[in-house]
Parts: sequence; structure tokens; C-alpha cells
Amino acid sequence: MDETLVLDSAQQSLNLDRPGNGRRVSILGVPLGFGSSLAGVDIGPAAIRVARLSQRIAQLGYEVRDLGDMRIARPSTNAAPTESPKYLSEMTEACENLAVEVRDILRDGEIPLVIGGDHSIAIGSIAGVASYCRDRDETLGLIWFDAHADMNTPETSPTGNIHGMPLSALLGFGVPELTHVAGFAPKLDPRFCAHIGARDIDQGERELIRRLGTRFITMREIDERGMSACMDEAIAIASKATAGYCVTFDVDVMDPGDAPGSGTLVRGGLTYRESHLAMEKIAEAGGMLSLEVVEINTALDVNNRTAELGVELILSALGKRIL
Repeated sequence: MDETLVLDSAQQSLNLDRPGNGRRVSILGVPLGFGSSLAGVDIGPAAIRVARLSQRIAQLGYEVRDLGDMRIARPSTNAAPTESPKYLSEMTEACENLAVEVRDILRDGEIPLVIGGDHSIAIGSIAGVASYCRDRDETLGLIWFDAHADMNTPETSPTGNIHGMPLSALLGFGVPELTHVAGFAPKLDPRFCAHIGARDIDQGERELIRRLGTRFITMREIDERGMSACMDEAIAIASKATAGYCVTFDVDVMDPGDAPGSGTLVRGGLTYRESHLAMEKIAEAGGMLSLEVVEINTALDVNNRTAELGVELILSALGKRIL
């Protein structure tokens, strides 16, 4: 065999092993836990970093910039049990600041990797991507992994916790302080959104989902059709947007046997391999503008197992392969 062909083949193999190929990733921690009702989720960014997040992304060939954790103004008093939404002013401030940070990362030509924190932070992170796309007159898609719909409003929420409201806020439903983060609403068109893994949906959420026609691929459908077919559909939906799509991954979408470190566990979730397959297919499809992993609760985790899993899934979404 020609020596040049051998060298070219070896170089191609090396490039496959380093899918980043010099692209840049910026890591931003958001240690915010007051969108939920359990302590421990605010330490999620630290737990993920303990699992060598930056070093392992760099091994894939990316340039990595860790921006550290955002400064979060925490509530000085506890919310009343009947208050809805809880901690609205503090949440609004955090999400406005997060939106600016994420938009600036994209303007610098980097991939935002946001690590939470509870899922309320998606109001800010996805607002930042949507703002970036809006400036370029482009539309944004979304793939949302979650055991819950996250489609409550203050009127339908049984708890008043904002981590159950982010997707509805991004679609323009809820209080103006949340729907208009970054100065406009809605951030997303339901036609370009796919929700994966739901198995615990409140009645008010169910009504809004049917009203909007948002595509929800529930666990039953995943059981019946298989994860590969469901991901192909979700990617096709999100890819109809002209700019690409965000990916936000709540670890409670997985079965508690694989991901015990979450405060909102629901049995019967995605398996370890189904979750990796989903991330691998996203990497192969291209089009991902930002990635977010949330709801890792260190107080409930076992030997940092869920945080380690979060890092593994991030690597798969960024292109790591078995071969």
C-alpha cells in the first residue's frame, strides 16, 4: 500500500478520535438551587468539575475555557408555602445575567456548556441562545430531556417552584419577569421543540401541551418505538430551525438506578445506554448550539456517581465514540 495512503488513513483515524478538532467550549457553572425545594443541587457544578470535566473535554480535541461559576444572589428569606412563583426577583436577576453570559460565549465563536443547578436556569441559558439567534434573524430549535414536562405556570404549579416552569416560560407562558428575560418573548416556536422522556406530567401542563402541539416523546413511546427512532424524530424537529438547536438534559430523565443523584426521581426512565445513544446521535447529526446538564443533587448522589455520568454524557454529546 502507498505510504501516503497509510499516513492519510492514520490521520483520519486520529481526527475521529479527536472530534473537537480545535473547536472551543466554554464551561459556565450556575450554582442555583432555589428554583427547587431541596438543598444540594446548587453544588452540582462543583461535583461535575470533580469528575475532571475540562480535562476530559480537552482530550477530545476541544479548546476548553472554564469561566467558573456565576455569582448568584441568593434569597435572604424563605418563600411562603403558597407563594407562586417562589423567589421571582432573585430568579429573574440570575436568568437575565445568565442570558448575557451565554450570548457572549456564542458571539465569541464558542459552544456554551452550562452546568447547573436546577432546571430553572434554562430560562436564562436558552434565552441567551435565542437572543443570539434573534440578532442574526434565525430561528432556534430545542431538544429537552426530562422526566417532567416543566410546562407549569404559576397558576397551575402545585408547588410554586420555578424549576417546574422553564419550558412554558420560554414558550411565552407565565409571568412577564420570566417570559421576557432578555427582553422578548417567546424564545421558541413549539414546531421546533422536542421533549424526550416524560413520565410525570401535571394536568395543567397536559392541557398546555395539547394546546400548543409541542412534540412530547414519552417513555411509553420510547419503549414501543426504540430510542434510535425517537431521537431521529427529535433531531429532525429541532433541525427545522434555521440556526440549530439547544440541548438541555435533566438527569432525572434517567432511571434512578443509573442516576440516583436527583431530587425529583421518577422510576422507569432512560437507561444508561439509551441516554448515551441519544447524546451520540446528537453529536453525529451536528447542529447543537449549546448544551446544558442540570439537577445533579450532591446531597442525594452516591459516590459522585450521577456527576460522573453527567460528564460521560457531555463527552458523548461532544463526539466521543466507542470506536
